[in-house]
Amino acid sequence: MTWFRSRYFPLEHADSADTRSYHRSRRRRAAAAIAIVVTVLTATFFLTMIVGNFHISPSGVLDILFMGGGSAGDRQVVVDIRLPRVLCSFLVGAALSASGLAMQSLFKNPMASPSVLGISSGAAFGASLAISFGIGGAALGYYAVPAMAFLFCFVTIGAVYLLARTRYGVASLTLLLSGIAVGAFFGGLVSLMQYVANEDVLASIVYWTMGSFNKCGWSAFGMAVVPIVAGALLIASRSRELNLISAGEEQASNMGVDIKSTRTLLFLGTSLCIGGSVAISGTIGFVGLIVPHVFRMLVGPDHKLLMPLCILGGASFMAAVDAVSKAAFAIPIPVGILTCLLGAPFFIYVMKTRRREMWE
Repeated sequence: MTWFRSRYFPLEHADSADTRSYHRSRRRRAAAAIAIVVTVLTATFFLTMIVGNFHISPSGVLDILFMGGGSAGDRQVVVDIRLPRVLCSFLVGAALSASGLAMQSLFKNPMASPSVLGISSGAAFGASLAISFGIGGAALGYYAVPAMAFLFCFVTIGAVYLLARTRYGVASLTLLLSGIAVGAFFGGLVSLMQYVANEDVLASIVYWTMGSFNKCGWSAFGMAVVPIVAGALLIASRSRELNLISAGEEQASNMGVDIKSTRTLLFLGTSLCIGGSVAISGTIGFVGLIVPHVFRMLVGPDHKLLMPLCILGGASFMAAVDAVSKAAFAIPIPVGILTCLLGAPFFIYVMKTRRREMWE
């Protein structure tokens, strides 16, 4: 606890001159970090608009985007295929990163991620139901799979909360264990459906659970933007509370934080973000682990700075990985495979080298 307080409350015994100097330094650091991330985000946007099987020069892309020029075929590729795809990757990356930051701080564990509550597994099960049995297809048509994924996000978080709830309240550790158990249960159900499905349905389920932006168009973007933006804003609005909870729930409660209300709002925001993400891209792992942890190591633990950096950095990271998946291989690889290949070694690194940050 001494280590934690020295890191999270460095000015507890500082004089006013030290305090002013610290805040000036922090503002400069925050401005520089955000400027760098915005620059990277902009560069990533143009990179992903250029990369693809159909060659269009950088000047041609700029002409189409800002002047309305180019041939009809080039405009269709840029405006109707690449632009909605990169915007969807921005949304998903931002949603997963913001949710990962919230979960890490709420559970005081840097190895927590959106999947810690089993939400991704629940969403995968809902989508698999729609793919395998056509549930909701008659009423929703094209939107049946994302709608079922979105629905089961809330079903999962409700089940986790009910399992963890006792007459004494809900402890973070109990929620964590309940999420792992519920996630494993839904993961088993998805595997069961893969086992009994015919070949065509099996291929669809497996491809969807790998995570990909290949089917992301303007309709997918329009479907995901509202829940993801709403969820991210809801999480970002709790930045002050997350700062205090990271130092301990008892201390946060003594400083006026309503732990139960804050936890509920964070769960709701996370469900909106993950539901919107899984609905359009399938399950993509480890983004919520990698991005928040990298920024926490670089700029410190203040969530008022971490939150915008994670949102912008997560968007850049997701779009960059998608660009690599399209350009670096003869056959485009689902982006979820690459994030797992990157995330698993990073998870091992965190586990082996950052043990003091388990926040217990």
